[in-house]
Amino acid sequence: MGIEILIPIFGILIPIFILGIIFAYQYGTDKNKYNTIIEVSKNIKDGEQIQELLESLAERKKSPIDLRRTGLVTIFVGVGLSALGYFGLHTDVVFGAGLLVMFIGIGQMFAGYIYPNQPDEINRTVEGYEKK
Repeated sequence: MGIEILIPIFGILIPIFILGIIFAYQYGTDKNKYNTIIEVSKNIKDGEQIQELLESLAERKKSPIDLRRTGLVTIFVGVGLSALGYFGLHTDVVFGAGLLVMFIGIGQMFAGYIYPNQPDEINRTVEGYEKK
């Protein structure tokens, strides 16, 4: 069995191995988080405090995506790719890929201004702050 056969096998197995590591790590952190929540809830006597704890955790999971921020990051990634392709590598392919990424970022910025975050999410945050 030559090395020519092993290279594609490793090329397929390494991403699967990396994904397995990621899922195992995420499972461990989630398990520790839930065990911590259970221990904290055992020590809390007031039911309202437990409800507030659960609501705060649920709100973190539903965090809205700010398209304006991600669009700006994507624009500058595209500018960097374009600069690398034009000044560094002198290849049209990398320059074109950078322009494509940059225009995707511009589209995300437009979408962020057309579809802003929902007002009910903002109201919930303000009401949560006023309770404290």
